[in-house]
Amino acid sequence: MSQKETFIGAIDQGTTSTRFIIYDQSFQVIGSHQTEFTQIFPHAGWIEHDPMEILESVRVCMSKAIDKTTADGYNLDSGLKAIGVTNQRETTVVWSKSTGLPLYNAIVWMDVRTSSICRRLEEQLPGGRKHFVETSGLPISTYFSAVKLLWLLENVDAVKQAVESGDALFGTIDTWLIWNLTGGSEIGLYVTDVSNASRTMLMNIQTLDWDKPTLETLGIPFEILPKIVSNSEIIGNITNRWPAAGVPIAGCLGDQHAAMVGQACRKGEAKSTYGTGAFILLNTGEEIIKSTHGLLSTVAYKLGPNAPTNYALEGSIAIAGAAVQWLRDSLGIIKTAPEIEDLAKAVDNSGGVYFVPAFNGLFAPWWRDDARGVLVGITRFTNRSHIARAVLESICFQAKDVLDSMHKDSKEAVSGDVEFLLRVDGGASANNLLMQIQADLLGSPVARPIDIETTALGAAYAAGLAVGVWTEEEIFAAEKLQGKATIFHPKLHEDQRKKRVDSWCIAVTRSFDLADLSL
Repeated sequence: MSQKETFIGAIDQGTTSTRFIIYDQSFQVIGSHQTEFTQIFPHAGWIEHDPMEILESVRVCMSKAIDKTTADGYNLDSGLKAIGVTNQRETTVVWSKSTGLPLYNAIVWMDVRTSSICRRLEEQLPGGRKHFVETSGLPISTYFSAVKLLWLLENVDAVKQAVESGDALFGTIDTWLIWNLTGGSEIGLYVTDVSNASRTMLMNIQTLDWDKPTLETLGIPFEILPKIVSNSEIIGNITNRWPAAGVPIAGCLGDQHAAMVGQACRKGEAKSTYGTGAFILLNTGEEIIKSTHGLLSTVAYKLGPNAPTNYALEGSIAIAGAAVQWLRDSLGIIKTAPEIEDLAKAVDNSGGVYFVPAFNGLFAPWWRDDARGVLVGITRFTNRSHIARAVLESICFQAKDVLDSMHKDSKEAVSGDVEFLLRVDGGASANNLLMQIQADLLGSPVARPIDIETTALGAAYAAGLAVGVWTEEEIFAAEKLQGKATIFHPKLHEDQRKKRVDSWCIAVTRSFDLADLSL
């Protein structure tokens, strides 16, 4: 098989945009297309997506990327060997099996409408917030798909009726996409993968099956749940209603798990992806480490039906790049997201200003859904540059909170004679100032690869592995990543670092108990 005629595609369906990227056998991008889609905010704290618009965004991206690549002289008709899917996790869709139409908008992962359901479950169940941690690795939180499904069952008549009549299908975005790509209401394949399933609160992370006691406790019928598959196997072929008809879907991972594969993270290695939110995962190998410091235990990846399962500790940060979008779209302080770097560079520090972006509460390690955003330390000296810098610093402070917790939970995995190195990726990691601030606040180096879109790359790796384009050894070859990365070394003195972290922690406490419970 010639390299010139061997290509792998990746559908990267994110929180604010969709991409389709095509790679050659040397892992190089030969074509891509990206498009944003609508963010729907019906009420304060509610965030929805139109599942049909998401489908159309995938269709457009696939079509345009394939057209561009073909126009550049590449033969995709026979050369495109497989497609991988990666997606925003936890975002929940329920649709009709018979019509193929969604029964309600998708409820997005950061939506907090389920706060009252979470409080009710915590009060009713033994162990409260930690009731499902033993089986799922996850605390009861608005973050996860199960409580979003409960809200739909309790508040949307169409969903309740479809479940009762046997016409409802539930899924995260990967399931919705694959079902449609493989034939929809006629012959669509109804599957999810172990990484996405591990984020629902319904899967037992030891057995990798839906947990029947959990389903019984929550009153969720087993029949509306998809089959769970590994991250790297041939799932089914794309139908002729879509671009790339006949090409197999051969990889599927939640976005953060895909980035773990794209960054070639083995046991003891951690990565941080800076997108709409920021997500830090530490590969703990085949061992499930239970956090005592506010982190999640989750599946990292399982690269084949018979491959070992790698697990991870995860710290999820709801608002990272979304805070920059807020400066742009809501406050008008910047016109484009990249402008924030030059604006923040205009000052040497934030002038004592701290920004806590708890727009919809705080995730790890705080887990406060009653928190709301605060900007503290403002004086007459404060200008827009200080605020811009405080926004960037807020992303890095949150990442440090998570990594400190990881060090405490898994000292063996992240300590020793070798200096800890954080691998970074995602759109916001292109900001050099952000990465330098991150290194300064961590007190350890940060490595950014040449290709920062490692989420799509990880999905492509998984798909290529399943169809024999690459071996696992090739995917995890260290030399592929090292030597090409940009390394940011810390420059901040330890005393300064400690003072700033202490001030940040005070600012975080100021965000607590601010949720308007009347909304």
